[in-house]
Amino acid sequence: MSAELYLLYLATLGAFFLGPPDSTELLTISNAMRHGLRRSLYQIGGDLSANALQMIVAAFGLAALISSSAVAITAIKWAGVAYLAYLGLRMLLSRGGGGPRAAAADGAPRRLYAQGFLTALANPWAVIFFAALFPQFIDAGAPVLPQLLVLGATYLIFDAAQLLAYGAAAQAAKQRLGWLQGRALRRISGSLMLGAAALLASKDLTDVKGTN
Repeated sequence: MSAELYLLYLATLGAFFLGPPDSTELLTISNAMRHGLRRSLYQIGGDLSANALQMIVAAFGLAALISSSAVAITAIKWAGVAYLAYLGLRMLLSRGGGGPRAAAADGAPRRLYAQGFLTALANPWAVIFFAALFPQFIDAGAPVLPQLLVLGATYLIFDAAQLLAYGAAAQAAKQRLGWLQGRALRRISGSLMLGAAALLASKDLTDVKGTN
């Protein structure tokens, strides 16, 4: 891969990540406000792990199989929607939050990692997106695997940077708004998760842009 081709790839990713927040970004904002940026790193790690898995699936040429199975896509999509909606409604309907023990359980590393992983995995279009994106920037005259590794790692770096930026901004906003505690915080966090569910639900079978 030439330097010019790689720079074009960077520009493409830059334009892509300038889009509005998607389901994973809203989930990151919610977790950073409720548990802090450090805890939300587990959720970000789950998202990146799911994206890496989707890249591997795309590299093995399974994107065509996935795109041809509308039933599988629909099932994965609505399972993710239901999961996010459940998390959001549980926060909104919770009166006292269950005390410190329940809050600590909600912020457990495994639970946050699972949230990030399952939310990203619930978007099956990511596999199709990677399968369509990467070949545009691969030099056919050079070994393919090293190029795929570079393209994939670069995407994950962009994704991580964006999620960290959203998380840091959310944590800073909470610190500035000292009143944002207890029920008010749960309502905002729950609403953000319902928003993430709505964004995922709004995607149709032809939408392959959003991968987060």
